[in-house]
Amino acid sequence: MKKLIKYVSLAALLLLGTALFNNLQADPPPPPPGGGHGQAGNQTGGGAAPLRGGIALLVGLAAGYAGRKLWSEWPARKAKA
Repeated sequence: MKKLIKYVSLAALLLLGTALFNNLQADPPPPPPGGGHGQAGNQTGGGAAPLRGGIALLVGLAAGYAGRKLWSEWPARKAKA
């Protein structure tokens, strides 16, 4: 019975939390461009973030993690063979 009360209260807390935080929305879109702007729609500010450095970092960390796992399992594999 205590387990049921715990699960029901956790579910109610999660539902209440999402209902309260659902009101935290993003800012409204920018106003339409003025006359003589030369563009048809709303313009976003700035450009895209460069992904080259992040992808290289992610691949490097993945390779390091795989190498570490192989290095730590090498004695166990060597003993089996």
